[in-house]
Amino acid sequence: MQTIGIDFGTTNTVVARGDGAGGARLVDFPVGDGRISAFRSALSFYENASAASGRTIEAGPFAIDAYLEDPAGTRFIQSFKSYAASALFTETRVLNRRFTFEDLLAAFLLKLRDHAEGALDDLPPRVVVGRPVTFVGSSPDERLALTRYQDAFARLGFKKVLYAYEPVAAAFFFARQLQADATVLVADFGGGTSDFSIVRFEREGGVLKSTALGNAGVGLAGDAFDYRIIDNLVSPALGKGSEYRSFEKILPIPNRYYSAFARWEQLALLRTAKTMREIESLVRDAVEPEKIARLVELLDENYGYRLYQSVSRLKEALSAREAATFSFREGGIVIEREVERATFEGWIAPELTAMAGAVDQALAAARLAPGDIDKVFLTGGTSFVPAVRRLFVERFGEGKVESGGELVSIATGLAMMAAEPDIEAWTQRAP
Repeated sequence: MQTIGIDFGTTNTVVARGDGAGGARLVDFPVGDGRISAFRSALSFYENASAASGRTIEAGPFAIDAYLEDPAGTRFIQSFKSYAASALFTETRVLNRRFTFEDLLAAFLLKLRDHAEGALDDLPPRVVVGRPVTFVGSSPDERLALTRYQDAFARLGFKKVLYAYEPVAAAFFFARQLQADATVLVADFGGGTSDFSIVRFEREGGVLKSTALGNAGVGLAGDAFDYRIIDNLVSPALGKGSEYRSFEKILPIPNRYYSAFARWEQLALLRTAKTMREIESLVRDAVEPEKIARLVELLDENYGYRLYQSVSRLKEALSAREAATFSFREGGIVIEREVERATFEGWIAPELTAMAGAVDQALAAARLAPGDIDKVFLTGGTSFVPAVRRLFVERFGEGKVESGGELVSIATGLAMMAAEPDIEAWTQRAP
């Protein structure tokens, strides 16, 4: 039986199809002159008089292209997985139409299918979808999130939708490498969540058997690291922490202008006429007007996406070197600074502490000590950050820690898991 697994992520979505014989292959998508398997989890909406609905919807890298081509006329949404478990998010209005979370996810999945060039036209009736151990949010409602998922995936025609913890799916991917029975801790670092699961793998009669022992998670990951770089390095150059004159008083520049930098697409919220008038007036009254002028230019010229590309390049460079140069040059804005890895690790210390605490929770749930873990498998882009890897090396030993398949392990594992005869033991249905 052919199977399918879908890893709907905060940053990227990856799809894999099982071949019915224990293997799986990724579904890829044509982009420019090449092909990609990690499809950006993003949507854009823009008016189109020739379309029957009066609007055009795009997804993935095509959504980013549409937004960059016409940011003023395009509604761009990404990282919307972050709202799946939020009861506070009921709907958003896009071009005079109401969109619930289910509508957004269904629109994204349908466009993803369209761009797959027929690879997703003939879908099996059953799909296994990855889910985080802990959904993002201050009071996440797991039942609500899975119910919303269920509605959206059903619109693709799936008759049976099952859900599996993302790190458990990664464990299935990793288990192919095991030569002996082992207790494996899998750490999956996404854009918005960091999840940890402990699985016991044993061979019985030549068949690999597995037992889930414990899991835990925390609602932060790579996106939080990006924001720490912005907050500590970029925002001060744009006026954060500086002051302005109001009558005879010296007051701090409002921090609310910089909280939107948590995700680059949120910068569009600052480009409303009222907010821009407020910021522009600060140029006249600021103690350091050149900094506020940079903020105005960044917003006016829509440099947010390029800024976050610079942030990503710095993060990648610091994963390979002890120091690297952050460089952002657009228009009249020039921000350059040498950053040491130790400095960056100081910025992300709160997130590292939270991740370490979640690992402790997973061990406690499994009633195991660090010495009981035979292998540690790290997956997801944030696993490249040396301080993250060090958390596991120091606790479990260098020889036990492995990594690989950073973008594809979960989807591949989901497709493999879907072929398991006891799949119900590894998955759950929507409430």
